[in-house]
Amino acid sequence: MASFDHELAKKISHDGVVAGTKAAGLAAIVTAIPTVAVAKMLPWGRANLNYTAQALVISTVAGAAYFIVADKTILASARRNSFKNNEAGN
Repeated sequence: MASFDHELAKKISHDGVVAGTKAAGLAAIVTAIPTVAVAKMLPWGRANLNYTAQALVISTVAGAAYFIVADKTILASARRNSFKNNEAGN
């Protein structure tokens, strides 16, 4: 039983990492386009958004997306498997 739980936990964690990575990549692309456009086109953006600020905005959104999606994926899988194990035990 312990080996099964360990393998299941590894699979759930891997699923969370994959989902989080996909979300982070998408969020980075979706955030990068308007951030770079604002930094190039608007006077306020040219004055205030240097390369470091642009990278900070993009990486913050990508990191947040990764952790939110990975957490939701892992919790959903754990909840689904918890119900399965609870029903099997009764």
